[in-house]
Amino acid sequence: MYLCMILLSAGGGADESNDDTLRIYLSLRPMTTNHSSLRLARPEPGSAGKFYIETYGCQMNQNDSEVVAAVLQADGFAHTASLDEADVVLINTCAIRDNAEQRIWGRLAEFRGLKRRRPGLLVGIIGCMAERLKDRLIEQEQTVDLVVGPDGYRSLPALVRQAAGGAKAVNVLLSREETYAEIAPVRLDRNGVTAFVSIMRGCNNMCSYCVVPYTRGVERSRDTETILAEVRDLFERGYREVTLLGQNVNSYRYGEVNFARLLARVAEVSPLLRVRFATSHPKDLSDELIETIAAWPNICRAIHLPAQSGSSRMLELMNRKYTREWYLGRIEAIRGRLPECSISTDLIAGFCTETPEDHAATLSLMREVGYEFAYMFKYSERPGTKAQRTMRDDVPEAVKTARLTEIINLQNELSLAANRRDVGRHFEVLIEGTSKRSADEVYGRTSQNKVVILPKMNYLPGDYVHVLITDCSSATLIGTPLC
Repeated sequence: MYLCMILLSAGGGADESNDDTLRIYLSLRPMTTNHSSLRLARPEPGSAGKFYIETYGCQMNQNDSEVVAAVLQADGFAHTASLDEADVVLINTCAIRDNAEQRIWGRLAEFRGLKRRRPGLLVGIIGCMAERLKDRLIEQEQTVDLVVGPDGYRSLPALVRQAAGGAKAVNVLLSREETYAEIAPVRLDRNGVTAFVSIMRGCNNMCSYCVVPYTRGVERSRDTETILAEVRDLFERGYREVTLLGQNVNSYRYGEVNFARLLARVAEVSPLLRVRFATSHPKDLSDELIETIAAWPNICRAIHLPAQSGSSRMLELMNRKYTREWYLGRIEAIRGRLPECSISTDLIAGFCTETPEDHAATLSLMREVGYEFAYMFKYSERPGTKAQRTMRDDVPEAVKTARLTEIINLQNELSLAANRRDVGRHFEVLIEGTSKRSADEVYGRTSQNKVVILPKMNYLPGDYVHVLITDCSSATLIGTPLC
């Protein structure tokens, strides 16, 4: 039998790093040996076949796909460039919004036709959707042969063999301990400059609208030393930026090491290594963390701080555990200590019982903070959440759409105003690759996580360049090198 995984990163907007679809194809030869520990001698690359991954959703999912690739590689899998050679397809899924799930169902419909043409093809669903919809996927969806949740990736090679034998292969058990700490992810990116490093898994916040605690389980923090070892390895291999990942990174704690102390230890690896993190919960954004960022020039001046709403009434219904006033106090603390810091956010339009006044409060919060950019969504009811169980999704769809449009339009204005303030200033830009706009241009990012386009000259990915900003759009800065 043969294995194929597909990694499809959800791109978007003017972000130059979201460069087309990222894919890895693999085929698989028959396997007769039993699955062995990753700590045993590694098989020859390709001895078990080749593989290909498709990933939907957040940065955590992208990092999970890299973990999956590492597990398969340790079992003897290698790459091929042809989907036609694959006999197994795995889709790494997202369940945070209904739209994400609908994309997966559409993709499965496509594979249904492929399976009719190739009866031996195996199809697997992994990730959050596998966890949430395991019964439907196992019992009703005939296209799917494997169902594996976020904590079951170590078992994938054995499950592929099980599915090849004609049985449904399932592992959706959530763990209170699994962090994949000792597994070095196979980097599926192509720039060799930036990388994600997962520092914790799961979430304990239980926001009323969110399905993540049900699909990824409780919070557990990864061993600090394994994180540092991974970061050092990345730097030695030429990477110049890492993003520390978690559903709520600033709740990290391993022994006596909290997130602020971890961040400082990562920054110590090298002054040439930029350090980012995502995503922060406002209730855990401590003064110690702000001071740590201020103390280390290579910790990026960019904080993603999801507000979700500007209305304290909405925030209480969402179980966000802070008020509008408290949130603005955190913004004031950031601005006071880190005046050059960019702040981004998440916003939800049309949550249960949201009134015009609640919506107006969100717009006023946006103006008061002046976000550099935002991720903005209509409320999407998720089965099993507290909101779905106890609240009415009573804001009409047309009203949700209209409010979201207002939020998007305002954010475009705020982003343009923020970028215009940068014109005439100079920044250190980390080059990531060739621009989509022209082969004669490269793109990179400032410490504030803003994309900058500049002439290519002799710059290579990983170079730091001092750039004067000469023009901008709402999404991109245009610059010229200063040296």
